[in-house]
Amino acid sequence: MKNLVIRTVTGVAFVAIMVASIISSPFSYGALFAVITAFATREFCSIVNKIEGVHVNTLMCMAASMFLFFAVFAYSTGYASVAMLIPSAVFLPYLLLVMFLFISPLYWRRDKALHTWGFMMMSQMYVALPFALLNCIAFIPYPMGSLGTAYVYMYPLAVFLFLWSSDTGAYCVGSLLGKKIPYRLFPSISPNKSWVGSIGGTLLTLAVSVVIAHFEPSLTMWQWMGFGLVVAVFGTWGDLVESLIKRQLGIKDSGNVLPGHGGWLDRFDSSLMAIPASVIYVYTMWTM
Repeated sequence: MKNLVIRTVTGVAFVAIMVASIISSPFSYGALFAVITAFATREFCSIVNKIEGVHVNTLMCMAASMFLFFAVFAYSTGYASVAMLIPSAVFLPYLLLVMFLFISPLYWRRDKALHTWGFMMMSQMYVALPFALLNCIAFIPYPMGSLGTAYVYMYPLAVFLFLWSSDTGAYCVGSLLGKKIPYRLFPSISPNKSWVGSIGGTLLTLAVSVVIAHFEPSLTMWQWMGFGLVVAVFGTWGDLVESLIKRQLGIKDSGNVLPGHGGWLDRFDSSLMAIPASVIYVYTMWTM
């Protein structure tokens, strides 16, 4: 009972901070996800560094992740255009850091360098890039085709509302019907995930997308439903990808920073696949 109370309180506080930061302003949104990016990268590096012979430079990976997030943030908001002659030059510090990540094993701990390089690049592609891409749907040209961008918080917020709806629906339906209809999605990776739970999560996500469509008319109801479906499907895959990583590493949770919820990666595993898929979907809808 005590664990349930801790888990509930932590979950409510987590959702409240996320929603308030995203809605308040583009700067609170940017600060929130810069912190999430940094600590999720740190956590990823800490768990892979437990592998014998792997020596990922945690500090440099965190710095690179934050540079990538802020570079895409500055480019998406248009601040890069104001601050420098060539806006894309905002990415140069990130490129220098990536080069350093490749060069650093030449000077220290060269055993299993290929593994180290692979995990350092994975910290960028798997963890940092999805959070950086969230800026691409948080800031859109306003009006479309003209100079300048507008912060539309509903798009990044919708991604997480859909993910939370999918998780909630999957848990509730899976708990009620999972034992009666015991068909598992990937029993060798995550034995608790059932097809019936996944379907229940998807249906609740679609219901939430219909509600969102009434408040944000930039997409039609059917387009919002498609958005919700994309997030539900890719969010499930994101959860399974992290489960496979943890199974490969022989760990249960990626960390213990959030009482009752595990670590940063445990909380954002679904979003690491859902965000890139959302960017592809939303940009496709905008160009249609």
